[in-house]
Amino acid sequence: MLGISRWVLAASAIAAAVSQVAAQTPVETGATAPPQSIGQAAGAEDSRSPDTTDISGMRRRYGNPNQRTSSVSKVNGSRRTANAPAWGTQTLPKADPELLELGKRIYLEGRRPDGTWVRGLRYGHVQTSGHAVACVMCHRRSGLGAIEGTLQVPPISGRYLYEQDARALVSMNLRSRKSFNQRHDSYSPETLAAALRGGIGINGAEMNPVMPRFELSDRDIQGLDTYLRQLSSSWSPGVTANQIRFATVITPDVPAQRRQVFLETLKATVSQKNGNYTPGQRVMSSAAEMVLQTQRFWDLDVWELTGPASTWDAQLRKFQSEKPVFALVSGLGESEWKPIHEFCEREGIPGWFPSLIQAPEEAEDGFYNVYFSRGTALEAEALASVWRHQEAATRPRRVVQLVAPTPSGRMAASGMSGLLKTEGIETIQLDLSPKNLSRVGETLMQLSPGDQVMVWAGTEQLNLLSEMARPMVPVYFSATMAGGEKAPYPLGWKSELRLLYPYEMPEKRKSGLSYFKLWLKTRQINLVDEVMQAEVYFAMDYLNDTVTEMLDNLHRDYLLERAENMLSLREGARAEEQARDLLTARQQAVHSGEALRDTPYNNRSPRPLPFKELGGSTGRRESTTVYPHLSLAQQQRLASKGVFIVKFKTPQGQDVEPVGDWIVP
Repeated sequence: MLGISRWVLAASAIAAAVSQVAAQTPVETGATAPPQSIGQAAGAEDSRSPDTTDISGMRRRYGNPNQRTSSVSKVNGSRRTANAPAWGTQTLPKADPELLELGKRIYLEGRRPDGTWVRGLRYGHVQTSGHAVACVMCHRRSGLGAIEGTLQVPPISGRYLYEQDARALVSMNLRSRKSFNQRHDSYSPETLAAALRGGIGINGAEMNPVMPRFELSDRDIQGLDTYLRQLSSSWSPGVTANQIRFATVITPDVPAQRRQVFLETLKATVSQKNGNYTPGQRVMSSAAEMVLQTQRFWDLDVWELTGPASTWDAQLRKFQSEKPVFALVSGLGESEWKPIHEFCEREGIPGWFPSLIQAPEEAEDGFYNVYFSRGTALEAEALASVWRHQEAATRPRRVVQLVAPTPSGRMAASGMSGLLKTEGIETIQLDLSPKNLSRVGETLMQLSPGDQVMVWAGTEQLNLLSEMARPMVPVYFSATMAGGEKAPYPLGWKSELRLLYPYEMPEKRKSGLSYFKLWLKTRQINLVDEVMQAEVYFAMDYLNDTVTEMLDNLHRDYLLERAENMLSLREGARAEEQARDLLTARQQAVHSGEALRDTPYNNRSPRPLPFKELGGSTGRRESTTVYPHLSLAQQQRLASKGVFIVKFKTPQGQDVEPVGDWIVP
């Protein structure tokens, strides 16, 4: 955590950066009046409590933007007034559609609409063309730049290239919050042409040789100029000067209790974000956000889908048309998620770390969806990978799959059957249900060397196996479907069974989740489903960190770009930060001679306060989630990429240990 003095230094540095920008062109931005809600008369206060049900009966709003009442504030000489239009709401003149399409194709694909490739020269002699020289490769979809090693790729969207807004700032160094984009004079079509063709910047200096020197016609330059002027030129839908609207999606197959726990945890994260701040604690804000006053209240709708999956797209489109959202955050599904994935890709709406048993097959193909892992599909791929690398004599000739008669169970089994077919391994699929138990028992008794068993089952199906004799062949269980190592695995099987385990080992996970568990206790939330609740907490906490670092650049593409760049660094830094917090709490308790006490519940506390059950080590940690390590890179959309195979230490216990290394198929 930053101490007070470090906050002052950071804020001073940012204030200086803002002053440098604002001194040349003072502007008035931002209206602080809260947006009008559905069913609310203009100018009237929203008298509903934050948890009340909307008129649709299918959405709830968590958080109240009307808490923000200040109508005029001053930031480094630039006033924000209720009467001034916010930067993100302005409308640009209509562009020539042909030029816009030309510029878009060059920027995103490195080719023109007629199919001809754009050519360029790097380092003075390296010829390259096509997608390799597309602007998006370095400046990204948003046009807001990136960090490439030690190289800062500057923002080139209209707001930054042509100086539409003198307060425009982008955080350009992910390891230091004091580094921002460099100020420069406004480009014109002529100076843009000099930069693109000759590598000469607006200040007359030669650009980095990594930047291609392009072979572009005058019309190509016109097209790029047109496209860049409108690129990231206003906030994405769902954003106002005061507020960001999100939604979470719940599919109809989620059990009622699981849905309730999910919503309770999710609601608490949003309440924390919007709540008052306890003096002396760090709140969810950066020094840049504080100085620039870019913090916004969050409004969360719950989109509960009904009926068959074929109708979900229409429901999603209706929700979005009625109350547009910036992103779909977290989310809960038991089997099918493909319609939500496709909706996000088509509409350009981020789908942010839902809690799923299995991610869609298309998870890695798009841009707008990010997931924790492939779930049961990852488990199947990992086991198939193990078998693939075994000697022929030890590989299974046949795999019997015992499958929960649910969509998620059948989807997992179908995926494994497809993988094993390519390996020449026969599969048999049996429903694990009361009416099919006799057949399951007979099949297990008749297994022979060369056979192996894979069980895709939840708690209900696991109980059906309790009276069955263990088959005398290797048996694997899905930890994702069963619910981890604490599920009711048949006692007679535990000494020999193996779990496909996509999580961190329990002892290390205890350390990584200690801060999260303190948070649950402070919010008076029971720990019912560790994996799902920890995923929800992480998704919303990381969302807050990412949005904070975006400052006033609230564009959907940029949210995903920041997610790619920040995740690995953020996880390491956050784990260390939380360990220091817990260690400091212990040291303060020892110094005062008093035991750490439970902190009374505070509905508005932004961070958990220390109490005696700190639990876990405060040593070095790499993750704050149930997963060993989360990371993303450009175009990666699965944050956790591997699986352990584990066994129980004793048949009577729940402690597990790995039988090999982390498997990344």
